[in-house]
Amino acid sequence: MSQTSFKVALIVVVAMAFSGWVLADQAAAPAPTVTRTVLRQQDLAVPGYASALVRVDVPVGAREGRHRHPGTLIALVAEGNFTLEYEGKPTLQLKAGDTFFVEPGQIHEGMNKSNAPVKLIASFVFPKDQPMTIQVP
Repeated sequence: MSQTSFKVALIVVVAMAFSGWVLADQAAAPAPTVTRTVLRQQDLAVPGYASALVRVDVPVGAREGRHRHPGTLIALVAEGNFTLEYEGKPTLQLKAGDTFFVEPGQIHEGMNKSNAPVKLIASFVFPKDQPMTIQVP
């Protein structure tokens, strides 16, 4: 093997080792987490029901996980671009100012596939003996 071939092979080996280290480091990094902050929650005049106003922060690359709500959800995309996968319906690409509605019990998942954070303001009306959100496999 010539000196030049050896140097090229060494560079290739070092580059491959470095890229493997970078990929392993990225795989070990925790996935970004969606945070929900209840701004207001109270019982309604309708017996057995409550309402809640929630701020949802969706960092770049974050997913909510498939879930459903026992009540109705109406939400506003306050900032960013939000992707909503909704079982049985086409995927929605929503931008700041757009709103969406999810019927009780419908499985869906929101995610941020953009390069900027997403903020939602979500309004729930739900049976007060049940949780607002239920994760599903």
